[in-house]
Amino acid sequence: MPELTTDVAVIGAGTAGLAAYRAARAAGRSALLIESGAYGTTCARVGCMPSKLLIAPAEAAHAVERFPAFGLRLEGRVTVDGRAVMERVRRERDRFVGFVIEGVDAIPAADKLAGPARFASDTRLVVGDDAVVDARAIVIATGSSPAFPPGWRALGERLVTNDEVFEWTDLPRSVAVFGPGVIGLELGQALHRLGVRIKVFGRSGSIGSLGDPVLIDEAARVFGAEFPLALRTKADVTAEDGGVVVTEHDTAGGANSERFEFLLAATGRQPNVSRLGLEHTTLVRDTAGIPVFDRETLQCGDAGVFIAGDANDDLPLLHEAADEGRIAGDNAAHFPRVRAGLRRAPLAIVFTDPQIAIVGGGYAALAGREFVTGEVSFHNQGRSRVMLRNRGRLHVYADPASGELLGAEMLGPDAEHLGHLLAWALQLDLKIADMLRLPFYHPVVEEGLRTALRDAQAKIGAAAQRRHVA
Repeated sequence: MPELTTDVAVIGAGTAGLAAYRAARAAGRSALLIESGAYGTTCARVGCMPSKLLIAPAEAAHAVERFPAFGLRLEGRVTVDGRAVMERVRRERDRFVGFVIEGVDAIPAADKLAGPARFASDTRLVVGDDAVVDARAIVIATGSSPAFPPGWRALGERLVTNDEVFEWTDLPRSVAVFGPGVIGLELGQALHRLGVRIKVFGRSGSIGSLGDPVLIDEAARVFGAEFPLALRTKADVTAEDGGVVVTEHDTAGGANSERFEFLLAATGRQPNVSRLGLEHTTLVRDTAGIPVFDRETLQCGDAGVFIAGDANDDLPLLHEAADEGRIAGDNAAHFPRVRAGLRRAPLAIVFTDPQIAIVGGGYAALAGREFVTGEVSFHNQGRSRVMLRNRGRLHVYADPASGELLGAEMLGPDAEHLGHLLAWALQLDLKIADMLRLPFYHPVVEEGLRTALRDAQAKIGAAAQRRHVA
């Protein structure tokens, strides 16, 4: 078995792994990129890009439903060609994957090693049956995989995840979507708008990663008005006659069954760390088996091991994976000297209609601290009503003493853009008063943001007055 030596070994050639490899090489170190599967990144193959390729025709098909309200008439009806829709999804998906593979192909062959890697120690890896790698430092960037109840495997080919759904050659007739999070909500709504009968099931009452109770209720109302949505349900699933039967149980002991062609498991993803042989290292692991790490340096304890991207289950988003890969790769290259890297203001977006955006960790990040909430409803917001997209709410959170922006959650039109503006303001440490001094054109959706900021500033002023009186 050949033995290889390198400064930095990177396990996984996804977004984080590629960023880590490039950072190590940019630091002048030798680096080895180890991959056991296909190149292409989660985003390009089964995540961000193919899901948006499915959402785009769904939005186009749905747009005609607003025609009557605009005084427009469509003779006939829109027909969805499922085969053509999925053919474009796969064709464009493969194009995006191709760009990633081109980048990997440009990496020298001597810097790439194929096969599953397992730790033999903190600095030693066994790769398949072919090689042993000794490294000064190692970056774990193995990504994640869909997580769902093991019993669902009995559904066979009727069980799909976002890792398989984009391989469909035609749209199915019906799909039971389990999990009203980002993946389930995006794909469920897109399928519904493309004429697929769907129902979205959840257990905890959460929806779209929102944490603010008011916005959760708003989202449940908005999406529930468009397609069947059961956010607090106990359901059993069984395979039957080439399909899936979902049986819901109510609190009175009753049950209702419904048959679907497929079950889409969108119940979360789990880091790919269980087969890395971490028991052969000195690393301390949490209850999920993930190495405990410093999120500023990505270092695991004091060892020369770093973990980045979906593998650390911190912020499983492409832009975070790219940043984490760069930080981990740079610190691995300079180990034992490590330093905190640039972590950007947290920003998450759900590409539904209306969109969801969460800034700064949102409502959940405010636990235990005092804050005020600046609010606006898009129902009567001028530009939103003009476009007939006036659904949702925006909440801006601020510190009542300092006036600092703490974060935001929103459900509404163009939330992807409003979310960026707020994330930029958060990273620049702007106060609510600072933001109100910035320009707002008329008529634009951003005027709704200004309304929320004004509401927050008024509440900050009221809090200051109460402190003065006290």
